[in-house]
Amino acid sequence: MPVLFVGHGSPMNAIEDNPWRRGWQAVGRRLPRPKAILCVSAHWETEGVYVGSGAQPDTLHDFRGFPRALFQVKYPAPGSPELAHRVAELLEGTRVHLDPQRGLDHGAWSVLSAMYPDADVPVLQLSLHSLQPGAWHYDLARQLQPLRDEGVLVMGSGNIVHNLRYWRPDMAEPYDWAARFDEDIAERIAEGHHEGMLGYETLGPDALLAIPTPEHYLPLVYVLALQREGEPVEFFNDQVSSSISMRSVLIGNV
Repeated sequence: MPVLFVGHGSPMNAIEDNPWRRGWQAVGRRLPRPKAILCVSAHWETEGVYVGSGAQPDTLHDFRGFPRALFQVKYPAPGSPELAHRVAELLEGTRVHLDPQRGLDHGAWSVLSAMYPDADVPVLQLSLHSLQPGAWHYDLARQLQPLRDEGVLVMGSGNIVHNLRYWRPDMAEPYDWAARFDEDIAERIAEGHHEGMLGYETLGPDALLAIPTPEHYLPLVYVLALQREGEPVEFFNDQVSSSISMRSVLIGNV
């Protein structure tokens, strides 16, 4: 099974017809049908490692200030307690907390509602340990490699560039620093230079603006950790809007 990183952007992408949502729809049609989906989202940070283990996770509307129509969206995909236990088994040496109450946040359902609109593929989430650095997350993710051979789609959902403080919806062109950082990271991904990306805060002044906090960047680290030698990399939705990069990454043969 390939692995996927999606730049999810605004929750409104769940209900708007735009190029980004159409990009998610297209990749959903191309991918082999997964047995289940394990999503690492920017919007589940914890102290420790948690896995959603409920049989029927709720749709979480983890935002405010958006139209009523967005709050009415439901994504009733089943969970997979079996896969939750499998993830805990694979993360040997790490204490994994199973959380049967955890629902699906918008980092998961806003994208998956486009990719799999029938909500018939089991979905669960793996949290981001907020106290650990990039290299720790990379090493943890590598232990999930067997899931690819078991038909599980591992999906990271965040944004390579994500700075809401500078967000301007009416900007015709992105900030120079946002475009530069997005291109720099894309070049490193294409060349397989993962190690230099883990300590993103050392990548220069653009990085400090592009990633003021790490939670939207770290899901990318999980996806890169699962790349196998010689596997192709494909970018899509590779636009930067103001201070948010929507660049998405597909790794593996489709």
